[in-house]
Amino acid sequence: MASENAEKLELGSSAVPDQTKPKKDWILLSLRVVALLATASATLVMALNKQSKNLVVATIGTNPITATISAKFHHTPAFVFFVIANGIASVHNMVVIALDFLGPRFDNQGLYLTLIAIFDMMIMALASAGDGAAAFMSELGRNGNSHARWAKICDKFGTYCNRGGGALIASFIGIILLLIITVMSITKLLKLNRI
Repeated sequence: MASENAEKLELGSSAVPDQTKPKKDWILLSLRVVALLATASATLVMALNKQSKNLVVATIGTNPITATISAKFHHTPAFVFFVIANGIASVHNMVVIALDFLGPRFDNQGLYLTLIAIFDMMIMALASAGDGAAAFMSELGRNGNSHARWAKICDKFGTYCNRGGGALIASFIGIILLLIITVMSITKLLKLNRI
């Protein structure tokens, strides 16, 4: 009799899944970490991007007159927007990773997943807008615009342009990962709502 009751208790407890601890999604978490690294590196590389060069601006007799010209990211509003957008994307991913590890377990898991999916979508849109603006200005700096008579600057500031290009590549990798994360977040939310 006692063994039958123990078997019934064991079956009864194993038949009911444990709803107190939600299962971690390690794939989503690892993608979020890589996206954090990509957007943070893009932010740092572009924010620290500067180059100075001495250029001859005039010649008096045989003496050249030089001027020191600097190219810095904050001279272009599109690059400032790029740094801010990627910085916000980095902070968002850091907060979500911290909530996943350290945060309290929410009573309403569906609401939590909905908010994360909405914020993922907003961050992806913001980062993509920043990348589009910076890519446009980078193309203008590399090739110039003969119709508007804007000269290219990358022939004079090659290191500056190469670092900016590296930041753009890292940020585009971050956007692709953010897109995948957004799709996975929405899929996870849909699976939760089907149950």
